[in-house]
Amino acid sequence: MLTLRTSRFSLLTLLFLGIVTSFSSLHATVDDALSFAYEAALPYYKQYAIRKDAWGGDLGPGDKQAITTQLFKGNDYWFLMASDVPKASISVHLYDSNGKLVESESWQKMNEKKHFSSAGAHIIPKSTGTYFAIVQIIRSPEERTHWALVYGYKDVK
Repeated sequence: MLTLRTSRFSLLTLLFLGIVTSFSSLHATVDDALSFAYEAALPYYKQYAIRKDAWGGDLGPGDKQAITTQLFKGNDYWFLMASDVPKASISVHLYDSNGKLVESESWQKMNEKKHFSSAGAHIIPKSTGTYFAIVQIIRSPEERTHWALVYGYKDVK
């Protein structure tokens, strides 16, 4: 009888650990995307204050998501996006409250060595107001692709 209880306990323990591990791996991919977004920001750390604020989630190929943010005249911003899915193609673009594309520069890269994709968009707003960062998974080998977005700013006054 003791062996039966031990077996039930072991089975329940293994089941519980399997569930916890599944949830951990789900969160780990968003965490990995965030880590890669901060890595994509590395070239900007000397000139820009990279904020701890971040956005993230998962999207299917072709899907877009709008991130609303308040930007201030007199500041210079970089928005940096990354995904932990190898061979995913991603983008981030910046629009004003009228839906006009307002970024001054943007780029997209795949880091084959570290197996992540990144994208960036730059803006020096002409006025203080609400702006939208539109993140997109252009294509991906996965059904759902985890992504994260961070930003940095510096004063240009």
